[in-house]
Amino acid sequence: MKLSIVIPVYNEKTTITRVLDKVLSIPFPFETEIIVVDDGSTDGTARLIADYGQENIIKKHTSLINLGKGAAVRFGLEYAEGDWVIIQDADLELDPGDILKIVEAMKETGADAVYGSRFAGGRLRFKNASFANILANKVMTGYTNLLYGGRLTDMSTAYKLIRADALKKIRLKCIGFEFEPEITAKLLRLGYSIAEVPIAYQPRTTSQGKKIASWDGFKYLYYLTKYRIVAVSKLLK
Repeated sequence: MKLSIVIPVYNEKTTITRVLDKVLSIPFPFETEIIVVDDGSTDGTARLIADYGQENIIKKHTSLINLGKGAAVRFGLEYAEGDWVIIQDADLELDPGDILKIVEAMKETGADAVYGSRFAGGRLRFKNASFANILANKVMTGYTNLLYGGRLTDMSTAYKLIRADALKKIRLKCIGFEFEPEITAKLLRLGYSIAEVPIAYQPRTTSQGKKIASWDGFKYLYYLTKYRIVAVSKLLK
């Protein structure tokens, strides 16, 4: 098998090279490729990516303007050649060391997708997160399960490992953080299975560079509802 690791980046000059170092240090027992998509960074991130070594295993794309995480991920998917695709954020809130655990879960369960859950096992697995963020995650996940009959504990997680053949059939349209509910809603609506494994999480604050805002929560609710009622044919390419 081959794993494509898509890393969307926007203004993460303090963490991007550390993320790449961590990903490259993982002893993957299979072929991998790393696809870094700079989403119009203005803080020097693009230069760090351009100057980063290991040119033979890193594909790079740079957007002229900031479009959003969803757009960056979709650009990355255009380059992906792997059998499986996982999204790795560039902010170090998630530990790249958990990728192997997520891949093993896909092998063991045979699921179409595996999410790294911050809430799996019924207990909180991270500290320093605000009550508002925890509550928002719970509400979004509960609403997802209600609409789609899922059994997820963490719909909003950034760690999503998905079979490439499933991704190729799904029409993705969102350009911002609403990519998270979009891909989950469409996977579940089309009958694909999603498994979960617990992961580590070190949340950042807005002052530390966290970019998702409260307004994005309303977008999540809108898109979760939208993709539940539209015709299935509109979810497919």
